[in-house]
Formats: sequence, C-alpha cells, structure tokens
Amino acid sequence: MPIEPEDRDWTWVLSRPCPECHFDAATATPATVPSSIDSMLPRWRAVLRRANAADRPDENTWSALEYACHVRDVFELFDQRLALMLTSDDARFQNWDQDQTALDSDYAAADPAVVGAELTAEGEGLAAAFAAVPESEWGRKGLRSNGSEFTVLTLAQYFLHDVVHHLHDVDG
Repeated sequence: MPIEPEDRDWTWVLSRPCPECHFDAATATPATVPSSIDSMLPRWRAVLRRANAADRPDENTWSALEYACHVRDVFELFDQRLALMLTSDDARFQNWDQDQTALDSDYAAADPAVVGAELTAEGEGLAAAFAAVPESEWGRKGLRSNGSEFTVLTLAQYFLHDVVHHLHDVDG
C-alpha cells in the first residue's frame, strides 16, 4: 500500500539543527562525511537484521526495510550528484521522486540481506567519493530541479542529515 508522499522541503536543515534527530549541519563537511557514513553502516545492517524489519509501524510510515532501501538509493543519488558538481560548471540535478522510486522498486518486498549488502557498497562508494574532494572544491555549485542551490559543502550537509534522520526514524 502506498504511503502519502512527503512534500516538505528539508533544505532548512542547512540553517538550523533538526529538532527531531538533533543533526546540526554546521558540524559536517565533505571531509567528515566518510567517517560518519562508516559509523552508520553497521547500525543500518543491524536494523535490517531485525525480525520485524519489513513491518510498517503504521499505515503512514515506511518500515525499517523501506527506509534502508531509500538510504541505499540516496547514497547512489548523491554519489551521482557529487560527481556532476565536480565535473560540470553548470550542474543541474534531475528531479528524483523518492515515493515513486519506492513503489517502482517495491521497497516493501526487498530482501533485507541484499539491501544490507547494497547499502554498504553504495555507502562505501559515496564515502570514498567525498573523501577524494579537496577543500578547494567545496564551493562548486549544483542546482536542484526545484531551484535550490547547493555547494559541495551544503550538499554534504544536506545528504548527511537525510541518512542520520532516517536512522533516527528507525531507532538505529
């Protein structure tokens, strides 16, 4: 059963701490992202080993498995966006409909063991990509389809909030 799509613009997390997960974007940089990802990957794998990982807590909330699928795809998406920002002076991100992706990819029926392996591989890949960005490149820009502008620095912060927040969502 589909869940009502999320329509909030979360870019506000770049200017103030998130009251739900307590993430403070001001504490993150592209240089800190790799260790943050590395510390979260075992926690995500533990979430996926739960017997009830595929159970939705209610009809309007994704299961831990669905959140993990989303995070796996976020790792891949932000790897692509980071690469685009580093190779294009006019980086423009295609729209990504996370809710449609969840339906099209059937997150709810995914195999938790497979998702754990994929999430780990994608996370490690993105960690390596951020680790390779020299500080002199942190100001490179990208534009989201809704007009939100990011630098490599703010992309790292925005991305990291997403992963931290969803780990909080599943009490990981």
